[in-house]
Amino acid sequence: MSPLIETERLTRILPETVPVTLVKDVTLSIGEKEFVAVTGPSGSGKSSLLYLLGLLDSPTSGTLKIGGRDTGPMDEKERSRTRLSMMGFVFQFHFLLPEFTARENVEIPMRKLRRLERSQIRERASELLISLGLAEHLDKRPDQLSGGQRQRVAVARSLANDPPIILADEPTGSLDSKSSEQVFEILQHLVRERGKSIVAVTHDLEMAARMDRRIHLVDGKIAEVVPG
Repeated sequence: MSPLIETERLTRILPETVPVTLVKDVTLSIGEKEFVAVTGPSGSGKSSLLYLLGLLDSPTSGTLKIGGRDTGPMDEKERSRTRLSMMGFVFQFHFLLPEFTARENVEIPMRKLRRLERSQIRERASELLISLGLAEHLDKRPDQLSGGQRQRVAVARSLANDPPIILADEPTGSLDSKSSEQVFEILQHLVRERGKSIVAVTHDLEMAARMDRRIHLVDGKIAEVVPG
């Protein structure tokens, strides 16, 4: 079976007056049910790599395959559909729409993909939020929730279209230690019990050590791969 994510010599260079290399010659493979940390000092290319893997940015050179499909020849419409169907995203800051309720925020990816009827979308959004302990908060807006609750809504939103891949950029970076542990345990459950593959950028080395392996970047390149 093909890896869910596979790159070969993936490189991203910003074409400034003096070119800036964000990611250089990254070759990696992410299989099913893997929980992988990406670590490295500030400016090492962690988030830039995650954005490339998530088709939020395009490489200067190299190849990226998602689910065995080469993303290079894809037009923007196909890239967008691949993002919606194959990936969910969790960021350090939740990026929930403030005027929408928790449930409405979770509904957004499903409305974009247009696989389900409106009633099914609403039902699934409710089920996801309830499964993450938010049964009493379905109709609350983000400003009525705690930081940990908002991040759980963001996790529910990432699961809306049941993607096999979750990409997380410092998902616990803005949370206190208790909320961080809760979010980590949710992510771990998604891998172990629901078969998701998660790639998580983190500065927390103790947390990274609890994942299956750690990819450490320095100056945009893989410096080492450490088993969990």
